[in-house]
Amino acid sequence: MATILIKNGKLVNEGKIEEKDILIVNDKIEQIGVNLFHSSAKVIDAKGNYVLPGAIDDQVHFREPGLTHKGNLFTESRAAVAGGITSFMEMPNTVPNALTQELLEDKYQIAAKSSLANYSFFMGASNDNIEEVLKTNPKTVCGVKVFMGSSTGNMLVDNETTLTNIFSQCKMLIATHCEDEATVRKNLAEYKEKYGEDIPLEFHPIIRSEEACYLSSSLAVSLAKKYNTRLHVLHISTAKELSLFNNEKPLAEKRITAEACLHHMWFDDSQYKTKGARIKWNPAVKKPSDRDAILQAVNDNVIDVIATDHAPHTIEEKDGVYTKAASGGPLVQHALLAMFELYKQGKIELTHIVQKFSHDLAICFQIEKRGYLREGYFADIVIANLDKKQTVTKESLLYKCGWSPFEGEEFGSTIETTIVSGNVVWNKGKLVEGTNGQRLSFNR
Repeated sequence: MATILIKNGKLVNEGKIEEKDILIVNDKIEQIGVNLFHSSAKVIDAKGNYVLPGAIDDQVHFREPGLTHKGNLFTESRAAVAGGITSFMEMPNTVPNALTQELLEDKYQIAAKSSLANYSFFMGASNDNIEEVLKTNPKTVCGVKVFMGSSTGNMLVDNETTLTNIFSQCKMLIATHCEDEATVRKNLAEYKEKYGEDIPLEFHPIIRSEEACYLSSSLAVSLAKKYNTRLHVLHISTAKELSLFNNEKPLAEKRITAEACLHHMWFDDSQYKTKGARIKWNPAVKKPSDRDAILQAVNDNVIDVIATDHAPHTIEEKDGVYTKAASGGPLVQHALLAMFELYKQGKIELTHIVQKFSHDLAICFQIEKRGYLREGYFADIVIANLDKKQTVTKESLLYKCGWSPFEGEEFGSTIETTIVSGNVVWNKGKLVEGTNGQRLSFNR
């Protein structure tokens, strides 16, 4: 590993913006200070640019194993580091589902050989694998994922007895997808009766409704309160759900936390007519008032972290009629740039983006020595030029699926350099291959 000296950058870290240098030796930050010098270091001049801790994405679907026609751990981690995301936590609904410790470990072995970013993988919960779930090592695995809606087969866990067993017995963090399946199915049946298979996309947030989200989220929260479960509710999409969360305690003391995804803070239901299934997610993008309330909750620390729910599908899988068009889309390459855009619009502070996309992820998941620019911490670092514009084109995309809901969007910022565990992996618009990320560990 090289010794790297980042000079003259504006460090955005722990609520402050200060011009300082960073010395990296091997995979760690050795020193942070002013006028640093090292005789043999490779110097990166960051003058005029902002230096941030790498973003940590706690919800991605990188599709390997079993769904690699959509994406794989190499292609999607490549896009992630190009977008300033240096660590990710990936979901268990691959093929086969990660429902045993052996299948979970298989994913770690693949990532060790192919992921450019640091990585962790959620253990999956099903209707009948509680014994396997309880074997999960909290020091080496980010959490347990429960699909309380929007899944298929044995990974759809909406039986209250099964949920009670999981919530009462599992001692590590449980992350939930919350949509009440019975409500969604009832709504879908009504709209299929009216429109057939080709339901207009603008009805997606009515089918996957506010009520469906709130019913499921409130059930998860009530179970967590009853059993003192460490609950993390993913991708909040409605203003109504915000009443389930608060900022009364410091994040490190919370037992119930929540996540906001980029698409629920950026898009709204008026765009279904122009973007169609390109912005079809579960839970659905909803009203402008929901979008604005979610961003405000991020600002107020009612919602604790920002993520992407990156979930690529081929363009053919997205282009069918409503009932066939897949839900989900690729976001990791542009999520941080989109957050910078919200900063430029005066909707969130730069220091708060770093808090919610780096610091608070480390606190929420108790990640060891990441998420901050601190001496002795792993060198996961992003250098961003907030004055260099770029337009998203199909040719610029690094996703295997080859499309983005941001195509044609002009962003006012560019990721210049991304460093993962002390290695430069992205620089001046080009991938730097030859090194892989590390497995995340947790202080639990």
